[in-house]
Amino acid sequence: MTALITLSIMGLVLGLGLAYAAEILKVEVDERLEAVTNFLPGLNCGACGFPGCAGFAEGVMDGDVEKLSDCKPGKDVHYDPIIEYLAEHPNPDGTLVKISK
Repeated sequence: MTALITLSIMGLVLGLGLAYAAEILKVEVDERLEAVTNFLPGLNCGACGFPGCAGFAEGVMDGDVEKLSDCKPGKDVHYDPIIEYLAEHPNPDGTLVKISK
């Protein structure tokens, strides 16, 4: 019975510690990154030179990509919403992401 109580208390303390650590150490993700990734074709082909569409979207957000046409399977139907979205959602410092077709 003592072992059961001890393990229950240890589980509770360690669980609370993990919950606290998860809250303190969480990484804030830019929601614009997910939106730009969703506008891309989603083929994850790597033809752009980045590791999949998420890597390309991160390159767009970081300014490493100058032209959206580097995404080979993408078309204007993919590029135009990205340009409009980024024009409406500036960086946290207020600057706009400069990107062209």
